Amino acid sequence: MTNWTRIVRGTIGVAGVLAVAELVSRAGFSDTSLPPASTVLLRAAEFFGDTEFLSAVGSTLEAWVLGLLLATVVAVAVGMALSTTPWLNRATRVLVELMRPIPSVALIPLAIVSFSSITESKVSLVFYSACWPILINTLYALRDVDPLAKETLRSFGFGKAAILLRVSLPSAAPFVATGVRISAAVGLVVVVSFELVAGNGEGVGGYLLQTQSGGGRPDLMLAGAIWAGVLGALINVGLVALERRAFRWHAVRTEASA
Repeated sequence: MTNWTRIVRGTIGVAGVLAVAELVSRAGFSDTSLPPASTVLLRAAEFFGDTEFLSAVGSTLEAWVLGLLLATVVAVAVGMALSTTPWLNRATRVLVELMRPIPSVALIPLAIVSFSSITESKVSLVFYSACWPILINTLYALRDVDPLAKETLRSFGFGKAAILLRVSLPSAAPFVATGVRISAAVGLVVVVSFELVAGNGEGVGGYLLQTQSGGGRPDLMLAGAIWAGVLGALINVGLVALERRAFRWHAVRTEASA
């Protein structure tokens, strides 16, 4: 299936869902106060020219980028340390398994009292939520590196550091990138959730919360949700494109083995 075929089918699916939602709303089959899909799309389009909303999007993306970059650096470094130091891996395994399932949104009150600014709180939560997928992918990827390749370098006199840089990291890089892509989506959800709960008017979540202060405006809330979904989709598409360009050799090898 070509990329264009996927795009066309995806577009048809989205258009079909929107058409059904529009018909249900217009025909009065639903007892809820949800607005028609056309109204929501119109509000979403109006946001594109709203400088205040675009500034809020920039605030959200700033915290998201900072948190994701910090998580990538720290998680990869920790993953390398744990994978090359067995006793440290065993000593921290229980701690990792205990902390990993904790929902990031449950830490919002702790982040608020621990940091002096809303931005720092958002970055900390994105950092926490994004660390785990990257760390787990890094650990599993480094563990599954071809042992023959490592033994070959070791037989030529290369040390642990050289083997790590020349074999382990390049082999694990595609899987680390997948962890970053997963963390990107998780981090975006976390930062918008924080803004909705305690953003004090900052970011996309804070902006949408302010739109509801004068009365119920579900059309604006749903329009903001569409924007959040579009941002997530664009981020995922961009990261997938970067993965394919940076690790083209991995995609070719995977296709050949399949």
